[in-house]
Formats: sequence, structure tokens, C-alpha cells
Amino acid sequence: MSSVRATRPSPLSCTRRLSLGVAAFAMSWMAMSGACAQTAARPAATAAQAAPQVASLPAIEGKTIEGAPFKLESLKGKVVLVMFWSTNCAVCRDKMPELRSNYQGWTGKPFELVAVNTDTRVQDFLDYERIISATVPLKQRFVQLWTGETGYRDNIGKHAQLPSALLIDKTGKVVQRYVGRIPPEAWDSIAELL
Repeated sequence: MSSVRATRPSPLSCTRRLSLGVAAFAMSWMAMSGACAQTAARPAATAAQAAPQVASLPAIEGKTIEGAPFKLESLKGKVVLVMFWSTNCAVCRDKMPELRSNYQGWTGKPFELVAVNTDTRVQDFLDYERIISATVPLKQRFVQLWTGETGYRDNIGKHAQLPSALLIDKTGKVVQRYVGRIPPEAWDSIAELL
């Protein structure tokens, strides 16, 4: 009869297993939330490569969430930041208070913010907007469009990652593209273009 001796795993092997488990969890979580940017802004060259190819003079038209007709070309003469986002993107939702605050700060300046929602269900967008309309002052609200609206058209194409944004100068030309969080330098660029 052989004797079986119980051995206790070394603390080092337990630590390795725990590290591997944490790494596996983190990788699966990042894969599940891959539609959203989870990091700070990428360097401009990388962001431009990852951004969809956009005409130098982008065109967007449709109806705002309030039902008013909208054409991006009507904003010529203003600096415009167009942000594509979704309610199921945590980074997108997290960015909204900063966007509203900056938008309010440039009241009276030739600046406009246009948020284009890419949700597949309009109800998700409307539910979010109902909360916003009850909690956010009018002076912090900006143009909101939904890509699923029957009259919505653009020449921008699909976005592999959200949020993504375009900075457009007063002539209507795209001067910068951002994928992921809008970097602080973007607000400096807007100030310079004003």
C-alpha cells in the first residue's frame, strides 16, 4: 500500500493562477465591450488610420430628435464637432457631461456640436434623451440625430469603434478625426479654429 501525501501548492503557483484568471477575465471583458473605446485617445496617426475614410467635405442630413430638418452644410461659418456614439457605449455616455459643459462654455461663439446616435433601436435613444431632457439645462443641449431615421444620410461610412468624432472647420472641411475618447487637445484645436 502506497501512502499518498497531500501537498500544498506553493504561494507562487497560486499567484500565477490568480494572475492568469484575472488576465483571462480582463481579456474577455474587453472583447465584449470592443465596440467602445476603452482607452484614452490614440495618437493622431493611429486614430486617423482607424477612423473611417471621410470625404474632406462631409455631408450629414436628417431630422433632429425634435423632428427639425438638419443639414451639416447649414453650419458653414462655424467650427463643428460631430460625435458618433451609442447608448450602449459606456465611454460615449461618460463623455457627454464634458461635451455639454464645453458646449455651454462656447455659447455665443461660432461653434456647434452635433451628436449622431448609432443605436439600432430608436427606443434606447429616446429613453436616454428622456432622462437628459429632465436633468440637463437647455443651454447644454445640442443637435442630436439618429442614424436609423428614414431621412438620415451621410457620406461618412461605418464606425468600427465608438465614440468617434470629426472636427470640421468654418469652411466645412474635416481637419481632425478622433477614435475613442476625445483628447483634451481637441478642445485646444477648436479654440484655435474659432
